[in-house]
Amino acid sequence: MAEENAKIKDVQLGEELSKRYLSYAMSTIVSRSLPDVRDGLKPVHRRLLYAMRQLHLDPKNGFKKCARVVGDVIGKYHPHGDSAVYGAMVRLAQDFSVRYPLVDGQGNFGNIDGDGAAAMRYTEARLTEFAMSLMEGLNDDAVDFADTYDGEDSEPVVMPAMVPNLLCNGSMGIAVGMATNIPPHNLSEISDALLYLIENPDCDNEPLVRKIKGPDFPTGGVIVDDFNTILNNYTQGKGSFRVRAKWITEDLGHGQYQIVVTEIPYQVIKSKLIEKIAELLLNKKLPFLNDIRDESAQDVRIVLEPKNRTVDAAMLMEQLYRQTDMETRFNMNMNVLDLDGVPRVMSIKEVLHDYLVHRNSVLLRKTNYRLAKISARLEILEGYLAAYLNLDEIIRIIREEDEPKSALMQRFNLTENQAEAILNMKLRNLRRLDEAEIKNEHDELLAEKAELEVLVNDEQKRWLAISNEIKATKEKFGKKTALGKRRTEFAEAPTDIEVPMEAMIEKEPITVILSEKGWIRCLKGYADLNDEFKFKDDDRLLFAIHAQTTDKIVLLDNKGKFFSISASEIPSGRGFGQPLRLMIDLANNDQIASMFVYNKELQYLIASDKGYGFIVDENHILAQTRNGRKIMNVAENENVVFCLPMTGDYVAIVGENRKLLVFKAEEIPTMARGHGVLLQKYKDGNISDIQIFKGEEGFSYSRSGGIGNEKELITWLGHRAQIGKLVPFGFPKNNKFFK
Repeated sequence: MAEENAKIKDVQLGEELSKRYLSYAMSTIVSRSLPDVRDGLKPVHRRLLYAMRQLHLDPKNGFKKCARVVGDVIGKYHPHGDSAVYGAMVRLAQDFSVRYPLVDGQGNFGNIDGDGAAAMRYTEARLTEFAMSLMEGLNDDAVDFADTYDGEDSEPVVMPAMVPNLLCNGSMGIAVGMATNIPPHNLSEISDALLYLIENPDCDNEPLVRKIKGPDFPTGGVIVDDFNTILNNYTQGKGSFRVRAKWITEDLGHGQYQIVVTEIPYQVIKSKLIEKIAELLLNKKLPFLNDIRDESAQDVRIVLEPKNRTVDAAMLMEQLYRQTDMETRFNMNMNVLDLDGVPRVMSIKEVLHDYLVHRNSVLLRKTNYRLAKISARLEILEGYLAAYLNLDEIIRIIREEDEPKSALMQRFNLTENQAEAILNMKLRNLRRLDEAEIKNEHDELLAEKAELEVLVNDEQKRWLAISNEIKATKEKFGKKTALGKRRTEFAEAPTDIEVPMEAMIEKEPITVILSEKGWIRCLKGYADLNDEFKFKDDDRLLFAIHAQTTDKIVLLDNKGKFFSISASEIPSGRGFGQPLRLMIDLANNDQIASMFVYNKELQYLIASDKGYGFIVDENHILAQTRNGRKIMNVAENENVVFCLPMTGDYVAIVGENRKLLVFKAEEIPTMARGHGVLLQKYKDGNISDIQIFKGEEGFSYSRSGGIGNEKELITWLGHRAQIGKLVPFGFPKNNKFFK
């Protein structure tokens, strides 16, 4: 019992949790989520490629089932589930996911529509030439190897990386507390930047970015950022790239055309993009678009049919850019494991520099490995030369001596390796033992050894050799090849195309109805304004007007405040609508005095029940917020009752005292805000009605038997603020021009 108690240690729970969580976090960062700056691979990718290499799945051999590859990976190298390994393998084979595929897949490996790959038992794979270049040098001691998780085998810690895979294919991953998202680039441009950096090691980021230009996504598209934005992204090691779909117009004759989208932004699922556009089309959010069709086969071909021939293609696409993934932002974060295995965000120069340091290390190790091989071979060749010169004596020693190995070493001053090589030589090789051939090989190896020793000791020679390797890689995978052609284009940052709000809404006629209790709704089409509209039991019609769904509806309350709402936002249907106060901030005790369709070409006369008023410009009546816009100041017991468009040059005003006054509209001042001026003077009562008319047409009013019209204005003609004369005979009893 005492021994068991001695093994128990008191620890702080918080400290132990911190240690264990930190251990887990570092394991996730280093061994799972972040790529290495040297080869651009995560451990699962590195193990996958190495396992395929061990299975001899090079491009010249046949395919093997993916299940066989995955089995080898999880059995020998990777202590994770098969789905994780197969998922990584599938992505490396998708030409729409990686710029330079590392796996050559045969079978269903998914598509750009978001369909998944077939099960691993159905698909087959082998390595690509690009992947083979990534692993070139593994047999030449170019990199370190480490024991596998079970200690039974070994695996490379990093690939020799003859190609700059990190930038060519990019990477993405989420670790604990950090993430990485690196876009793919064009190998030719990366090679040019590497060559420039070798020649100019003290350069800054700008000339390197001018060489690289920007990302080269496997799905193409158009980058519409300016150079300064791109430069800042690469200098900081993080930022975003604005990527748009590529499109063309096809002439259909007779003035008709259609838009064809040929490339979509990287990582956008085509089927979901089309579904989103179809949904917007169904909800009438794309008034310029009539139909969308997917005619894609191997290439992307999304056909957009405009509403009519007058629709501007650029404006239609601008709508799609704003509302769909036809335009996306790729958020770059070059967070990688540096040469010391430390995760950090690196600039483009730092990434290129560390890659070159790795290539220099690989070249040194390969050279030293080759030197060791040459030295060993030279030792053997020198032994062969001794054997050739003393062939009969050697045969005698082998036949007669009990210890021929030691006898040979002593007799001809041979090393153990030389003696062993002679003893292991097959008899049939004796006839091919040609002194001239041995000497030629010996001389060639000596010359090669001298060159390699110079390479090891001369850094400039090494950089020249690395430059030649980069040029050879560029030639093999460069822009002259189908794989190496740049796919993503660049365009100037687009000027914002102003898409009017009314263009975003399909234009349809409606009838807007407002009740006295403040319920608003609309009916499709132009209903008769004299119809018996349905309301709640204790409610009735206040205003009904005809409008278009693209119109602005202006409302004026009795305290002189204007409100604006979009006709398209008014609820439609057979119900009672919704409370107007949900759309505007109308005070509890205030009421709507007027409702009309906004006309930007008209001025309006507003007047209170006390006879005060003024003309307001059309620019001042539109409110930008729900709170409205205060225009007319009224006294406590005064209410705004009229808002009339100025469609004439004369004003006829009648009071409750049945006095009518006609005066020129020019006598009324135009104001942006205020109480206004007196329009008609009253001894008792208030204003009753106002009519604005043209002088040559006269004012009209309803009377028994029809419509009365007064063109002879002399009786009532006066000036603003006068009392006026009695209304004409037959004028309505309610003192309104029209009942």
